[in-house]
Formats: sequence, C-alpha cells, structure tokens
Amino acid sequence: MKILLVAATFSEIKLIFEKAELTEKSDNYFSHHLMGSREIDILITGIGMTSSAYHTGKIVACNNYDFAFNFGIAGSFNKNIKIGDVVNVHQDIISELGAEDGNSFLKFDEMKIRQNCFEKTIWQIENTHEIKNSVLQKLPKVKGITVNTVHGNSNSIEKVVQLFNPDVETMEGAAFLHICNAEQIKCAQIRSISNYVEERNYENWNIDLAIEKLNDTAFRIINTL
Repeated sequence: MKILLVAATFSEIKLIFEKAELTEKSDNYFSHHLMGSREIDILITGIGMTSSAYHTGKIVACNNYDFAFNFGIAGSFNKNIKIGDVVNVHQDIISELGAEDGNSFLKFDEMKIRQNCFEKTIWQIENTHEIKNSVLQKLPKVKGITVNTVHGNSNSIEKVVQLFNPDVETMEGAAFLHICNAEQIKCAQIRSISNYVEERNYENWNIDLAIEKLNDTAFRIINTL
C-alpha cells in the first residue's frame, strides 16, 4: 500500500514525520517512510495554492498512490465547529476566482465566459474519489473555500459568507482536491480547526491543540487503511 501525505508546512505533520520510519529524504520537500507495512511519502508543499499545485502535481505525475491525504489546520466560519475539531473538507471553492462588477462580485459561473465541461471543476471542486474508512466516516463533512488572502475583516467575512456559505477556509485545499480528481486518486482533505475566521486575534487561536488533534486523527486513519 502506497500513501501520499501532503501538508503545507512541516509543523502541521511533525508528529507523523517523527513516528514514521524514515527510509529516504529526497529534499526539504519530499521524503519516503514506512509505517508498518505501509509505504508513506510525505510532501511539504509550502503555503498557498500555487506552491501546493506545483509540488503535488509533480509528485503524483511520477508515482502511483493508493491514497492521498491533505492534512493541515484551518480557520472556521462555523461556530458550531469547535477549536480543535477535525473535519473532512468534501467540497472546496476557489472563492476569489471571479470578477468585480462595480461594488458587486461575480462568481466564476456568473461571468460572461463560454461554458465548457471543465469550467465548474476549475473553481468548485467536490471530492469525487472518496476513501472508504471507518475513521473518516465519523468526521463531519464540510464545505471549504481556498483563498490567497486569509479573511480578517468583518466586511469581507460577511460578503464571503453570503456568497458561498463556507464552513472553513484554507490556502491549499482546492488545489489538492483538483489534482486528485484529475488523476483519479482516492483522497481526503482533513483539517483541524485552529481558529475562527474573524478580525485577527491570536489570543483566540489554539494551533498546538489543532495540530495535536490533527495528528492523532491522521494516525488513526492510516492505521485503519
């Protein structure tokens, strides 16, 4: 069994890296590991859609994986989700892909662009290659948005909630899901909530708790594959 673990930063999956047996380190981005009988490749992409898409696309083009996971932390718009909760981002939207029309924002599907069968998958991505797993099935399925600029202004937060009604936001998730769908790799985007999306107040964040819960969930998923 060959598994790909993708994270934006090393700190988000540091505990997995430390517990899995390192067999080869290609560079600062990519390393090979063993966890029992499972071959695990760990890819650190860097933050953002562009870096995530480049490094993930490059790796999956050269390897055949049974499963791929994107593990990381996220901010939540949904106050029913608690700090430290772990969720499965089943649908993701590139929320900034669109156009300004005066004071209004046109979503991608509202723009006067000739439609074709690929365009919806460019901006609104749903996981079409789900992994069947007992731990995953217990995680709440949520809708995410992927952004270049993390929200921290009350006006922009209100607008994006009205437009898309997202549960969480990340800076990489949609790129990961898009690549896995295109390459037909069974996948899951798993996020642990470190903060609520609000005007920036680091005192309300708990990154340590989010990472602890994320890695605990990651181990349980991997051990039940």
